[in-house]
Amino acid sequence: MNGADIAWILISAGLVWLMVPGLALFYGGLSQTKTTVNTLAMVMIAVAVGGVVWFTVGYSLTFSGSGPIIGNLDAAFLHNVSMTKSTRGLSIPDGLFALFQGMFPMITMAIIAGSVVGRMNFKAFILFLLAWMLLVYVPLAHMVWGDGIIASHGALDFAGGDVVHISSGVSGLVLALLIGKRRKVQFLNETNLIATVVGGGLLWFGWFGFNAGSALAANGVAIIAFTNTSIAAAFAMLTWVIMDMVIFKRVRVSGAMSGGVAGLVAITPGAGFVQPAGAMAMGIIVAIGAYFATNVLKNRLGYDDTLDAFGLHGVGGVIGGILTGLFASKSLTGQSVSWQLLGTQLGAMVITILLAGIMTIIIAKLIELVTPLRVDEAIEEKGLDYDLHGEINI
Repeated sequence: MNGADIAWILISAGLVWLMVPGLALFYGGLSQTKTTVNTLAMVMIAVAVGGVVWFTVGYSLTFSGSGPIIGNLDAAFLHNVSMTKSTRGLSIPDGLFALFQGMFPMITMAIIAGSVVGRMNFKAFILFLLAWMLLVYVPLAHMVWGDGIIASHGALDFAGGDVVHISSGVSGLVLALLIGKRRKVQFLNETNLIATVVGGGLLWFGWFGFNAGSALAANGVAIIAFTNTSIAAAFAMLTWVIMDMVIFKRVRVSGAMSGGVAGLVAITPGAGFVQPAGAMAMGIIVAIGAYFATNVLKNRLGYDDTLDAFGLHGVGGVIGGILTGLFASKSLTGQSVSWQLLGTQLGAMVITILLAGIMTIIIAKLIELVTPLRVDEAIEEKGLDYDLHGEINI
């Protein structure tokens, strides 16, 4: 065991957890005043759902066993998971590995809320997250990071392009389509940009632990992942701002923060696999792609992805996964860029999209048998905060 590595991964686990309240502020600042409390609740409940499922069966099904799609229950309730030794050839204990990995489903499920805030029944959302984590996140994480089928084919996903961003973005979009559009769409002047900037800053700060912590040690890989995270986000934000200046003749603070998030999303799968020049290119390219998705594609196709969870995370994750295959460094991955590698990346993303999309439909239809997915029209009209939570935000 290495004390420096243990300290870094403990800090990184805390940074990833911090991303959830950061996202709550980011989303909350962009929500209508009458639905702010509901937005905060939908994001933060992911901490509870994720923590409970991960401790009971999630960790075990993800990282125990060698099935192609799912693991086993040998480590349920962290049974026989050592807090002082490693069975994975790491310099951190198995318990710390489980702790760090357990933060990822929390932020993943919190992202989904961004597509459906302001109109989804909160009880239905809790049921959805419980089922989604077991039927989408856990098998996908096992396939990519455990001993599953995607890992066996050599797909590159350093910190969660497939597992976190594409899965949550696609599921958010499908859930939004199933529930339907909001009855009244807000205007930009209804936002709390102070909360959005603070939340976006906490997201960015936490992302250093998200990506660099995925090196699972305080080493050179962590340094390159940390560096690439900063570079990609900065170039993406600046590219987004330039496009705003050219198209709208003004700089939108919400747009600048969205650009930074897009860069963070794109670099996630390649943070420890590409060189800094590749991170720069990835930041520029994803800003253009996500800008088009959130400002053009969304309006032309008419879907109501409320806070652009799909536009930033789904689209950004796909772009990042493809570009990871294009810019992967042989010295960091041991693989040369090839058509085979690109095909592997695309194959992993197709599996992710199909699993997230199909299971979201199945889960939502089953929940509808128990409780409505959408709140009543009257509640939606006056806002969900008081009726669903008994609280209002002033």
